[in-house]
Parts: sequence; C-alpha cells; structure tokens
Amino acid sequence: MPKPILLAIDDDTSVLEAVVQDLRRHYGQDYRIVRAASGTAALDICNQLKERKDTVALFLSDQRMPGMTGVDFLQKAIEIFPNAKRVLLTAYADTEAAIRAINSAKIHYYLNKPWDPPEEKLYPVLDDLLGSWKQGYKPPFEGIRVIGMRWSANAHAARDFLSRNRIPFQWLNPETHSEAQDILKEKGLDDTKLPVVLFGDGTALVRPSSTELAGKVGLSTQAQQEFYDVVVIGAGPAGLAAGVYGASEGLRTLVVEAAAPGGQAGSSSRIENYLGFPEGLSGEELAKRAYLQANRLGAEFLTQRVQCIRAENQYRIVEMADGREVTCHVCLVATGVDYCKLDVPGADRFSGVGVYYGAALTEAISCREETVYIVGGANSAGQAAMHFSRYASKVHMLVRGKSLESSMSKYLIDQIEGTPNIVVETSTEVAAMSGNSHLECLTLTTPRGTEARPASSIFIFIGAAPKTDWLPQEIKCDSKGFILAGPDLKAAGAWPLERDPYLLETSVPGIFVAGDVRHNSVKRCASAVGEGSIAIQFVHQYLATL
Repeated sequence: MPKPILLAIDDDTSVLEAVVQDLRRHYGQDYRIVRAASGTAALDICNQLKERKDTVALFLSDQRMPGMTGVDFLQKAIEIFPNAKRVLLTAYADTEAAIRAINSAKIHYYLNKPWDPPEEKLYPVLDDLLGSWKQGYKPPFEGIRVIGMRWSANAHAARDFLSRNRIPFQWLNPETHSEAQDILKEKGLDDTKLPVVLFGDGTALVRPSSTELAGKVGLSTQAQQEFYDVVVIGAGPAGLAAGVYGASEGLRTLVVEAAAPGGQAGSSSRIENYLGFPEGLSGEELAKRAYLQANRLGAEFLTQRVQCIRAENQYRIVEMADGREVTCHVCLVATGVDYCKLDVPGADRFSGVGVYYGAALTEAISCREETVYIVGGANSAGQAAMHFSRYASKVHMLVRGKSLESSMSKYLIDQIEGTPNIVVETSTEVAAMSGNSHLECLTLTTPRGTEARPASSIFIFIGAAPKTDWLPQEIKCDSKGFILAGPDLKAAGAWPLERDPYLLETSVPGIFVAGDVRHNSVKRCASAVGEGSIAIQFVHQYLATL
C-alpha cells in the first residue's frame, strides 16, 4: 500500500530543502515526503496525486510566495484533499495574518520560522496533527474485491470459496455501494456481467469458476509431480490428518480438494467438544492449523476436482476434472459427506439465493437484524444457530422431532436455551418456498397447522449424503452410497484377494477410505481425524507387499 504524503511548499529552495530533510528524518518511515516550489506547482501535484488515488495527510506551506500566498493555496487545497491537515509557515511579522487565516482558510496550525530545534518546535505539533488525521483515515482497500448482488448464486459461490480458503476480500454490492457502480463503469461492465472479482494487480475475472479463482489467488491447480506414494482425495478432518501423518512419515503425499480445507467441519462456527481445546474452536481454525501443519511437514495440496480413479497393475491413476492425471501406489478417499437437499417446492430454485446448505458463514453479516431460519436438530444446526444469533434479530430452529435431546449435545442445548433470540420450533417442517428473484416466503407445517412466514434466508442441516457418485463401480458401496471397507467387504462378498482386506481398504486393493464417507463410520470430527491417521499405517502395510 502506498504511503500517505506530506507535501511541503516554499519558494525559497534552501528553506524548502531544510523542511524536507527535517520531515524525512522523523516521518520518512511512515510517509512519503513531496516538495513543491510554488503554490501553483503544488496544486498541479495535488491534482496528479488525486488522479493516482494517493492520499495527502498534511500540507506544510510557506505564506509569502509570489503569485499565490500560502493561505490562498491552502484554501484551494481543501477542495482536493479536504481531510488533510494544513499548517502555515510564517515569519514573525506575519503572525497576525496567520491567526486570521486559521478561520478563513481553516488552517489547523501555524509555525514561525525558524523552528530550530525541530524536536521541540516542529515534531510535537506535527505529531499531534498526524495522530488526529490517522484516527479518521481509512486506507484504500487494495486486496481482492468481489462485486456481486446479494441474491446471486454465482456471487455467493465466489465469496464462499474465498472465505473458506481464508483469502481476505471486500464484497461490494452494487445495490448498496456506489463505489461498485463506479468500478463497473471504469471496467466497461454492467450489472449483467456479475459477479466480477477484481485483483490488486488491476486484473479482473468475470463470473469465474472455482478453479479460475484458485489459480489467480495462488492456490495450486496442477500437481508438481507425476507420481506420489499416496494421493488423498478430500481435505476434511480425515484427509488433513492423513496428509499430516503421510508427509511426516516420509511418504510423497498429495492432498486433492475441490473446495477448501476443512470439509463440512470447516464450516462449523464452533466446535466445543474437540479434545484439547477447552474453550472450543471454529472449524475454520481447526482446518487452518491442520493445513499449515501438513504443508510444513511436506504434504502437497492441489485445488482440483477428482473425476475418476482407476487401477492399472500395482498403480492407481487419479484423473482430475481438467483432464490431467497423477499416478500413485495408494489412493485414500476422504471426500466426506454433503448435507442432504430439502425436497420441497422452490428449494432448488432458490439455492444460493436465500436457501443455503451448511453454515454459509459468509452470509452472516448480510443477515444482520433479519430473521433467519435453521432447519435441523443436530450439532451442526445448533452451532449455526448460535453463530447467526450474533447477527440476526431472531433465529428460528425448525426441528422435525419432538425435542433436541436425542440429536444434539447437552452443552449445545444449554447454550441455545440461554440465548434469548433463538426460538426452537419442534414438530415443524418446511412444506414449500416461494419468492421472485430470491427467497421471500416459507410455508411451514407446524403443530398448529400450515403457516406462511416471510423469510429471506434459510440454512439447512438435514442428514448427510456421501460424495461417491463419481467412483468407479469396482469400489463397492452400501445402498446409501457409503463406501464398504475392511470386514464389511467380506460380509458382502466383495473382496477379490485371498488375504484379508486391511481395516480401511476398499474393494479395490490399494484404495482406502477414511472419515464420514465410510460405511458405518462415527460422524464425529475426532473420529474422522483418527481414521485419517490410522489409514497411513495401513498404507505402509500395503506398500510393503508391493
């Protein structure tokens, strides 16, 4: 970010040089010092700085200058940089004129020349003025900016991707930010081209895919090697744990994730029953720590979607969505689960524009002082309700069962009961959704009958569906799509070799599974971490047989 500017003006070159040297010695680390030899030249510099979107923090101008006095210059400078502090340099004989100019030119201070020593007569004055200026100064944002409407599924997807990958950005809604309209006009775009993602280097992406965003923000979208000992598909708790243990034990480890590290757990606003964190931690924080740990130990991360795995002799080939392939000895599937879709009229139509699956934490600020609906009665729903209660005026939890006791941890139930703006509605279901460009109304089935309620945001946490539709048919799954492994394979008659399968080995030898995507797994974050960890032990045992 460019430094704010201190602009010194004096027609006497020796005095101007002395001023500049004094300013540089004390303020050069935090400010850029610029000089001008006349009021007219200073105005030209101000206009150039304004065009370049630089900021002037303070003007230090001599009074007696030919053509334009210091007071005249400072009066004109107010129009260009109204927030800059203004100091007039005067000879002792001009003191009365300087005092009168404090009102007429809104000068903040005047200094008599000479001011030696500056440590006593110059710096204390300017320190106070610059300290006051800093309190009201908001430096221009120079990072990534997303211009998009609130009720846009594509804009939501872009913001969610950046947020979950912990990439700072600023969201500008053209409906509420006039700056967004100015930027679009400058880029020759209009509202029909949204979302637009702007980068600090001046480039922009229009309606970018996740892969395009990943490549632009510096995430790796292409594997660095052609061969790995183990490729982990999915970077939820199980995949991250496998990455940590695989890399730490010397295996060439690649972790492939289409969205962001953390998986479903990564979107949890608060996990309070994870071992070792008595105050709890967010899923995002847990994912960040695990990612950094795996990366430090040597695991490579790739932002891509895997579309196929196949076996060729003792090798496993992993094909990415962009057509590139990587080869490995062992593949670990840790793709986790997605929340089930709500099968009611209108749900598909408003997905991403009022209807969200999972916590969608990027929408929390947008819901400030609104009424929010949460569907579900498990821990993830309770954690989301607690998070949104900090922003929304009212949070309604819609629970199909008769109570929360059978599906939610006691600590979370107690927190919800102690939060006055959370309302738990049991024996209640969503029957339909309606609206125009976004969700506007919910039809609910309640113990009192059918009710229609205005609503703009609903977050759904109902059940879990495995991400296994892309797997080859050789990898056997149960009737719900969860992957069979270990002893379950023999019970199903799906194991092809004479030796017994390893505990987490699938029906294709050399392809393992860990975490929530496995048949009969315990749907807990700590359990997934444990499976990802012990999977590496079985990987070593398998590699020893090759």
